Amino acid sequence: MRGNDQQAYDRGTSLFSPDGRIYQVEYAREAVSRGAPSVGIRTADGVVLAAQSRAGSSLMESESIEKLHKIDGHVGAASAGHVADARQLIDFARQQGQVSQLRYGEPIDVEALTKELTDHIQENTQRGGTRPYGAALLIGGIENGEPRLFAADPSGTPNEWKATVIGGSGADIQEFLEDEWDEEISHDDGLALAVRALRVATDELGPTEVSISTLSADDGYRALTVDEIEGVFDDADIDLDADNE
Repeated sequence: MRGNDQQAYDRGTSLFSPDGRIYQVEYAREAVSRGAPSVGIRTADGVVLAAQSRAGSSLMESESIEKLHKIDGHVGAASAGHVADARQLIDFARQQGQVSQLRYGEPIDVEALTKELTDHIQENTQRGGTRPYGAALLIGGIENGEPRLFAADPSGTPNEWKATVIGGSGADIQEFLEDEWDEEISHDDGLALAVRALRVATDELGPTEVSISTLSADDGYRALTVDEIEGVFDDADIDLDADNE
């Protein structure tokens, strides 16, 4: 009977176990941790979002791997975990941005958007007939001229960060960010830190396997080209020739 009771809590998407756990949420977090990492870094001038976008096959078009997303002109997001779940959350976030623009005639605040999104995520942890989203998001943007960076996990918890990671090798990358980030970090240094952080997970990561976007008060959301990403690798003093030896 004890084993059957355990399975009942395990299968229920909205039931607490006797020790206060919701197993399906924990499984969703595990799905995120098995995904390729995405990094968010707040700089003095804006926010840097970077993600590993390595293709699973040489026959796959790398441009089709979407890990970074434009939500609005001043807001972007990075995802990790199940791609289909992440796309549903991105679509919801974009709708909230449009609703704010139509209803109030102004862009939605980054914090308000994050809380709308995490409320939506949390609903799927307490209703029958649904399951938690198997994806996590980093939401970065400019609010009242200031950079903001938030993370949303499958439980629906919003947290604001100076620099953080979602996805695989999270503990190692987070430790690296805690050692290297500082309050006065510049835009260029933030870009270099982002690619160095992603290479903590795999030191063979090259420019074609990384996606980078930036958010600033002047330019809003901007995705970097492959040539620009190659320049970031050069600025970070990453010797790609040594990796190929």
